[in-house]
Amino acid sequence: MKDIHIKHLIWLTVAIIMISTSGPLGKYIDMPTPVIIWWRCAFAMVFLFLYCRFQKLKFTVFSNQDRFTFIIAALFMGAHWITYFYALKLSNVAIGMLSLFTFPVITAILEPLFTKVRFDPIHLLLGVVVLIGIYILAPDFDLESSQLQGILFGLLSSICYALRNILLKKKVSNYNGSLLMFYQVLILTFVLLPVLFFLDTSGITGQLPFVLTLALVTTAIGHTMFVNSLKYFKVSTASIIGSTQPVFGIIMAYFFLNEIPTLHTLIGGSLIISTVIIESVRSKRSIKE
Repeated sequence: MKDIHIKHLIWLTVAIIMISTSGPLGKYIDMPTPVIIWWRCAFAMVFLFLYCRFQKLKFTVFSNQDRFTFIIAALFMGAHWITYFYALKLSNVAIGMLSLFTFPVITAILEPLFTKVRFDPIHLLLGVVVLIGIYILAPDFDLESSQLQGILFGLLSSICYALRNILLKKKVSNYNGSLLMFYQVLILTFVLLPVLFFLDTSGITGQLPFVLTLALVTTAIGHTMFVNSLKYFKVSTASIIGSTQPVFGIIMAYFFLNEIPTLHTLIGGSLIISTVIIESVRSKRSIKE
């Protein structure tokens, strides 16, 4: 059981590192945000379709209720991505990612309302520690600047992300994680199609390698692995462990965007990592074999 738990924990960590690339990529790619998300979904849809065909997975949806859930989850996912990228564009990778990562606290509060998971007070305590870490990490900002708008978009993104994860938690036992992600990006590809007729799409020629990385590494692989992890961890557990994403994202931003972390970043990041260690140990009790 111990080895199985460590294995699932390692794969969840790998998924989180891959998803963390969304911060630097979202900041770097120079196109309108809805256009970036459409290309992200379109390419990811192709990658996931080919992978599902290679794995000989069946694309059957078992009920109309599942179809409805997939549509709502996809809309929340799309809203999460768009508001998150706006947060990155309006501020920087640190503020965009850190404001998003209030979602473990939101998840811990919402999950008992939508599922049979019992309310666990320790998640609120760990969430408070995460928030303190975020408070220390976030630099000073002017309330009238675009940074405040970035934080507000990040908070909205966190709510959408928490709701999406909770919705899919009920479905991961019945569907392959790759199929779940395929359904979501397929729906979003059609929902966001009109943006191509109203916004400038010419930037794709120069941004193609970065958009492909965003679609393949971040979306098709990273998010699929994260969805699969929900088979073995509670949503709130996976969310709190996923709080290391800002740390990974800030490190990547330092190397690729020359955004230099401060002492506040190191102290706040240490607090976030401490919650990951605590929750990683506690989550052994919730693992499924």
